[in-house]
Amino acid sequence: MPNTESAKKRVRQNENRNAINNWRKRQVKDQIKSFLKAVTDKDSKVAETEFRKVCAILDKVSSTSTLHKNTASRKKGRLHKRLKALTGSAK
Repeated sequence: MPNTESAKKRVRQNENRNAINNWRKRQVKDQIKSFLKAVTDKDSKVAETEFRKVCAILDKVSSTSTLHKNTASRKKGRLHKRLKALTGSAK
């Protein structure tokens, strides 16, 4: 248990930040899941729109301290590789 006022405030801040970070990570995971579903369904149009949404969310989250920029870039690169494999096989 925190004893000082500053320690109590730190506990409150950590709870709020933890909730916000978990919400942001959940947004990323949900969007990636919908993109991967479109890829497994072999629907290139839906996959492209979902990929754009994933990139937008990753860019927003990586601008905060929740996710590192390089982590977001790595995720986008791997997802883009899947998208190119899907569209390349469709042509």
